[in-house]
Amino acid sequence: MIRLSKLTDYAIVVLSEMARQVGAVHTVAHLADRTGVPAPTVAKLMKAMTPAGLTTSQRGAAGGYALSRPADAISIAEIITALDGPIALTACVDGADSQCGVEQLCPMRGGWEKVNRAIRNALEEVTLADMMAPITFPAPAAATTSTAAQPARPAH
Repeated sequence: MIRLSKLTDYAIVVLSEMARQVGAVHTVAHLADRTGVPAPTVAKLMKAMTPAGLTTSQRGAAGGYALSRPADAISIAEIITALDGPIALTACVDGADSQCGVEQLCPMRGGWEKVNRAIRNALEEVTLADMMAPITFPAPAAATTSTAAQPARPAH
């Protein structure tokens, strides 16, 4: 199963909260209170996302963190990469931290890169703003009744 880390999930929640108040500076305590993510975790997220260019930090009494750009300009791939490193499904794809012990003999060498690239491209197309958009479900089909299916009324 392909699964994102809990930290990445929390990051999307925290960044979404920041995006709801465009241009505002947020403290760690404020973000923790608004999202339910523990303050130490929010602080850890900010320490990872600021060097990655997703947030900016401001020191001082009115300091805190702000998004570095609008939510529609931040991809989910950027968030994942900032927290979990390069998107890599197996050890033999570009960006993977470890090397496969049988890479030279593997008939799949290079094949997984196609899958990895497709997933990376899909994640680059989804923005933080997309994640914040409400989900709309189609309305259930209206029940139609046919007059032919109804029993005939006797004439009086």
